[in-house]
Amino acid sequence: MIQRLSLASRLALLFAACTAVVSLFAGVLFNRASEAHFIELDQQQLDSKLVALRSTLQGVESLDSFAQREAQLRAELNRQPDLTLRITAAGQRWLDDAPSVSLPEAPGLHTMQNAGTDYRVYNAPLRPGQPASPQLTLMLDITHHQHFLQRMQHLIWLTVGLSALATALLGAWAARRGLRPLRRMGEVAASVSAHSLTQRLPHQQMPAELADLAQAFNAMLGRLDDAFQRLSAFSADIAHELRTPLSNLLTQTQVILTQPRPLEDYREALHSNLEELQWMAQLVNDMLYLAKADHGLLVPKREPLVLADEVETLLEFFALLAEDAQVSLVREGGAQTVGDRGMLRRALSNLLDNALRFTPAGGQVRVRMVEGTRGVTLTVENSGEGIPAHVLPRLFDRFYRADPARHEGSSEHAGLGLAITQSIVRAHGGRIFCESAAGWTRFVIELPRGN
Repeated sequence: MIQRLSLASRLALLFAACTAVVSLFAGVLFNRASEAHFIELDQQQLDSKLVALRSTLQGVESLDSFAQREAQLRAELNRQPDLTLRITAAGQRWLDDAPSVSLPEAPGLHTMQNAGTDYRVYNAPLRPGQPASPQLTLMLDITHHQHFLQRMQHLIWLTVGLSALATALLGAWAARRGLRPLRRMGEVAASVSAHSLTQRLPHQQMPAELADLAQAFNAMLGRLDDAFQRLSAFSADIAHELRTPLSNLLTQTQVILTQPRPLEDYREALHSNLEELQWMAQLVNDMLYLAKADHGLLVPKREPLVLADEVETLLEFFALLAEDAQVSLVREGGAQTVGDRGMLRRALSNLLDNALRFTPAGGQVRVRMVEGTRGVTLTVENSGEGIPAHVLPRLFDRFYRADPARHEGSSEHAGLGLAITQSIVRAHGGRIFCESAAGWTRFVIELPRGN
């Protein structure tokens, strides 16, 4: 299996490739510019030499008159050894110092090579504007220019290779150093376990590109830590809730079996055990209900409901309990919604039961319904001692009791009522929250319109 390149290696290779391309492009441009510069210099040199030759051969009309100027012409040519001249007129060559090769006949500047030597060939008439004028062909040896260009090309390739290698090495070092925060994140992620969820990344010291990722990673660790703490507390609460009834069942059964007893004693023991078992069964059912809600399996029915009628039915059910507790029940307002009748009744029953338990004698429990543009707001509030502000965020936690005097194994209230109510409200697309101030505690349910 081919091993995948690391991110640092990929960045280093990318840096090297970019540097090589840029260097090569710059080298090619410099080479072209140098070549154009040399052509321009040669053109200027040949133009100046052409002016001198025309001045020397001024008035030459025939081969005889040329012979009189030949010595002066050669003296002019000897001043530049790398320059040779060919003069042709009417098919005759008056002078031919050029190599015996076929030369370009078109006027202007040309480049050619012969026997390993490079030349710049320049064709021009002796007397411009006269068709019968002798033709001058100047050949300038430019081999030293070409050697310079070749050496420069070799230097360009060497520079490209060395710069790419140097950039690869420096890029690998820079990438490795720049990716150090990622390695740190990997180390923290590798060290995360159930016993080390408190570690956090120092996002203030990280580059801007990784700061958001580090904050998201820290937030994820915070959520995991919170979820693990809740899970641990939840497991401890389950064990705590089940320990007392199981202990009661074991103790009572062992005691009843220590010796023969009357049938009535067995019957009484079985009735007592049945109560404990029923409470445990209810606890298990509530836990299964919450588990379904956690996995999105709690799907409510969609049926039109008149909340005033539903609340009135529940208030009639709790009327006797309220009368015994000397608490008055009041319903205010009305609203209509769409939802599951059984689930919403269960949620409201939990809230009413909770309100009656914490309302002192002579107090009041009110249920108010308001139908607004955004949906329905249903409030269950009771008078009495308020709930401390630091307790409000935890009211809907499972097995949590606001009363510090914990009732172990109470068969009536296991601390799941508000958690189940919250799951029902969320299944209907709403939300529930609690407020406590000025001697009143309010549980507010907000259901969206059309639910």
